[in-house]
Amino acid sequence: MSETVYILLFRGVGGATQLPTKALREALSEAGFSNCGTYINSGNAYLRTSLNRESVLAKVSELCQARFGFAKDIYAVTLPEWRELVSRNPFAGEFKEGRFMHAAVLGTAPAPEAIRMLKALATPGEGIEIVGNVAYLHTPGGFSQSRLGVKFDKGLGVANTARNWNTVLKLLDLTEQTAS
Repeated sequence: MSETVYILLFRGVGGATQLPTKALREALSEAGFSNCGTYINSGNAYLRTSLNRESVLAKVSELCQARFGFAKDIYAVTLPEWRELVSRNPFAGEFKEGRFMHAAVLGTAPAPEAIRMLKALATPGEGIEIVGNVAYLHTPGGFSQSRLGVKFDKGLGVANTARNWNTVLKLLDLTEQTAS
């Protein structure tokens, strides 16, 4: 049976909600996943398995609740889907620093009026585009300094989890190594 590499994105890690990377990596391995890894303490992990996405999410959710008391959304993106996320960035070539470019994996499609409202908040040089199930945000003055960035999560109106472009590319690199 062939194995799939998944990137796991945990929503809401940081601040009061911690998910220790070493313990998470060990717990994933003990649960039977292979080539497990984590990247920085902000809710990123990756693994290989023959399980389908729904089974991975169920198993990881149960494990995180039992071991860490973590009961927030988890997104599982396959390596080919992650490659597509990278290649479809509508702002490619427009940003100089990865910390000013974000990709947010969406739980569902946002309402068109929510996107229009967010686009209206963008200042010159900023932007938001939805491509498939990903929202791409370009905030060259900084995410937390941008009205678009600050209003993004609630304004979007759908569950999501965002990563800056540096993290997106590092997860691609790490999972490419896991796949080989």
